[in-house]
Amino acid sequence: MQEPQVILVDQYDQEIGTMGKLQAHVEGKLHRAFSIFLFNENGDLILQQRALSKYHSGGLWTNTCCSHPAPGEFIEDAVQRRLQEELGINAPVDRVGEVLYKAKFGNGLTEHEYDYVFVGQYSGSFAPNAEEVEQLKFISINDLEKWLEDQPEDFTAWFPLCLDIVKRNLETKAIA
Repeated sequence: MQEPQVILVDQYDQEIGTMGKLQAHVEGKLHRAFSIFLFNENGDLILQQRALSKYHSGGLWTNTCCSHPAPGEFIEDAVQRRLQEELGINAPVDRVGEVLYKAKFGNGLTEHEYDYVFVGQYSGSFAPNAEEVEQLKFISINDLEKWLEDQPEDFTAWFPLCLDIVKRNLETKAIA
């Protein structure tokens, strides 16, 4: 089986090629990604603990779902594909922003992503893929902020950056 490919981009998210996912992380190449934040009917965020076996950030807590679109795949289609593959669900989402970040990991890999952030609501059951997800947890934004402040090492590198975008979007909606 061929290694999954990621879409290499420049700092303006213009496509410049493709590369194997692991190789892109070895070389720290900027590539397109997405992070999904789903909330339940009570306004609690559905957090995912990454499977311990993940190639980086295993066991860390992060947003509901995240991944990379495949070459030639619309990002909105990739979002729905990964929700189904990781969690066994479908949920409507809205894009609320983007963030470009670079994070080096102790295992020699580097995450360098142009990350699209999506928000949605979901209140049904899940069928998590054990190869991707260790566990799921519902948490209020207030409790999450305290946890992040007290134990930032429990979370993935991209999570606080993307969460800031989500919180700004929620504040804007509350004002409107």
